[in-house]
Amino acid sequence: MNKTIDTIETLAAQACGHVPERIELLPQSGSDRRYFRIYDEGKTLIGTYNLNIKENDTFIYFSRHFSEKGLPVPAIVAVNEKGTAYIQTDLGNDSLLNKLEAHGYNDYVKSLFAESLTQLARLQVKGHEGLDYNRCITAKEFGKQAILSDLLYFKYYFLDALQQPYDKQAMIDDFDALATYLTHTEYKFFMFRDFQSRNIIINNDQPYFIDYQGGMKGAPQYDAASMIWQARADLPDDWKQDLLLHYMTSLEEVLGHPIDRNIFVAQYYGYVLIRLLQVLGAYGFRGLFERKAQFLSSIPQALRNLKWFITNRPLAIHVPEFKRMLNLVVDDAVIARFDPPKADENTPLVVEVNSFSFKKNGYPKDDSDNGGGFVFDMRGILNPGRIDEYKTLTGKDKEVMDYLEQKTRMPEFLNSVWDMVDISVEDYLQRGFSKLMVNFGCTGGQHRSVYAAEQTARHLRNKYKVKTVVTHINSEHWVK
Repeated sequence: MNKTIDTIETLAAQACGHVPERIELLPQSGSDRRYFRIYDEGKTLIGTYNLNIKENDTFIYFSRHFSEKGLPVPAIVAVNEKGTAYIQTDLGNDSLLNKLEAHGYNDYVKSLFAESLTQLARLQVKGHEGLDYNRCITAKEFGKQAILSDLLYFKYYFLDALQQPYDKQAMIDDFDALATYLTHTEYKFFMFRDFQSRNIIINNDQPYFIDYQGGMKGAPQYDAASMIWQARADLPDDWKQDLLLHYMTSLEEVLGHPIDRNIFVAQYYGYVLIRLLQVLGAYGFRGLFERKAQFLSSIPQALRNLKWFITNRPLAIHVPEFKRMLNLVVDDAVIARFDPPKADENTPLVVEVNSFSFKKNGYPKDDSDNGGGFVFDMRGILNPGRIDEYKTLTGKDKEVMDYLEQKTRMPEFLNSVWDMVDISVEDYLQRGFSKLMVNFGCTGGQHRSVYAAEQTARHLRNKYKVKTVVTHINSEHWVK
């Protein structure tokens, strides 16, 4: 990590003309890229370190090309000689998804979605002009093989995990027919490939785009489908229709001529289906295989989106085994497998989550009648308390949280813990029990156990809406 920070600091000094005031490590996303916020003279920049030089090269090339076209993307400020690090302008942290979660489904948020689609049409058409698709990371075009890849991604990481019976050869034949149908589209421009509300930053009420390095040439409908049908956003049905009409109008304005809307819409819904399945494949991979809770929690809404879609938007081609399988996937029993019970105001259950020190406190005492619960030993996780800069901090401080999440096996440990605790929480909710204890102990009761207790309480509140009480038993003896 020191080498990474040194690289970013050196590059930042070149960009600013002097060593910046401060460099802050940002939380790691789903990729291997490391992000830093650079503070200098009241301004901020974003530094990125990534050993995937090809990916860096593509992002930098796309960014410079789009900036020259006046499109809403970050500007590249500096790149190091090895191509492992670059600095870009800081657009902030306020994504379109953040706006939706903060304000709800009001006219202001709807206007932000509409303006994002207006700028998407510009990016697709204007960004396509003069773009060298040989600079793409993988395929230059989202054609038949790419569509088949998305369908197989869904098959391997979600459908097969459900262990539902189906005719595999008939399914592959139907995949091929659907991919062939969608390949024959009238328009092909720059395809963002992952155009959704997390990748749209709102700055002064204007949308800016990030994370487009996976882009390629393809049908414009795919990006519109990705945003309008994003499971996490869960846009109302009337919004989906209004935003599609707005997007088609914006595309016509950029093109300078009308499009055949009947054909465009028919293929749009084909790409909606591809995107819905690709997202389920991603949720399956991240949730069912990598055991990441936030992806597991998104599966029920993704399945409900898919159920509504296949009920109200029948496919224009004959793919019988594919349609039969889709009906199996969205069966209520399948959705229920991923949709845990939720607490309400009448739920008696309270989960007490404690951190403690094995050295000073010993096991927490349970005074409840049932005496049930868990005690987890965190001492197998690397201890941030042994590092001088973290000694006076706790598991609630960002620096310690980043260390535990990025430099230790804490995420893997907690995923295993939650697998066990969740079983008891669901059972206790269904049986009307009133108390469950979950205890985390480490040497000092200040870093690892505190982090684990806080994150477990957060997990239970988010997943089950259950009331939690967090107590850090050794807090009086924390190193100050």
